[in-house]
Amino acid sequence: MRIAQVPPLYEAVPPRLYGGTERVVAHLTDALVELGHDVTLFASAEAQTKAKLVVVRDQAIRLDPAPLKSDLAAHLAMLLEVRDRAAEFDVIHFHTDMLQFGLFADMASKTLTTLHGRLDLKDLPNLYRRFPQFGLVSISDSQRAPLPEANWVGTVLHGLHSDTDTYRANTDGYLAFLGRISPEKGPQSAIAIAKSVGRKLKIAAKIDQADVGYFHQVVEPLLADPLVEFIGEIGDQQKSRFLGGADALLFPIDWPEPFGLVMIEAMAAGTPVIAYDRGSVREVIEDGLTGFIVDSEAEAAAAVGRLGELSRRAIRDRFDLRFSATAMARRYQNLYEQMIETGVAGLGSLARRA
Repeated sequence: MRIAQVPPLYEAVPPRLYGGTERVVAHLTDALVELGHDVTLFASAEAQTKAKLVVVRDQAIRLDPAPLKSDLAAHLAMLLEVRDRAAEFDVIHFHTDMLQFGLFADMASKTLTTLHGRLDLKDLPNLYRRFPQFGLVSISDSQRAPLPEANWVGTVLHGLHSDTDTYRANTDGYLAFLGRISPEKGPQSAIAIAKSVGRKLKIAAKIDQADVGYFHQVVEPLLADPLVEFIGEIGDQQKSRFLGGADALLFPIDWPEPFGLVMIEAMAAGTPVIAYDRGSVREVIEDGLTGFIVDSEAEAAAAVGRLGELSRRAIRDRFDLRFSATAMARRYQNLYEQMIETGVAGLGSLARRA
């Protein structure tokens, strides 16, 4: 098949540091090429890909030092480029939320849109009702809850390429928190859990401008504890070592997480996840096998004491089975094939999990 992949432009593909959607698109794109498809990636110039690259911006938006820039203009320019070349593709796979709907309404049947973010936002239901012709893919079944009437055509859980040397049988004896410093991610809870069990906690996290106040007021005062080490934002190479050295990843989220890529990044290293029962967690973590699902700091602390019950080798094996990039690409391939055969409307009869 001739497939176009259209990610957002906020991060490089894959990201140099923090970034979820663009990382998933990078791994999906390469896996589709490995499966024999003719894939074109629309992205910024620093993209690293096995696909044909169409450069639509000189660099990704977030780390662009230009003081004045328009993310809306950048995305519209990219979408117009995709529109101009639409006849070249059998499938155009968007990862840009709803930005493309107005421009591609007359060819919606050859598009697929994966929604990567939270959907419990006030203005979304009306917008999706206006464009029922676009087939939507969720990244977990739980993500769909706020928009049950949307034109869902499948759920495809994320996957990642991971070399065998990512796996670590032996750890360095600390707990890990990886992601973004924000109230919904729960870094303050991770610190409380680690302190309650007297364990070292290493925090590798990005701080968005919107969360600077929260960091200074809530998190920063907690970093004075000798058990807590704040590393800051890290990239892929550091991430593998960081997660592989941890006895467990703490994931004490307080929001409806659509997926939680860091959970499978930890699993690739053989590292179990102790996660709060929110959003997609039960679809990703197998309680008692790849981690523990808990509801409080006390339960999380108790789970730390049970880590010896889990096999790091078994965790890595479950990652390979459920969350490899190839497994993800095959699920999308099935959706593409059925979409071409039956049209987007015909996909509605598919099982929820692609």
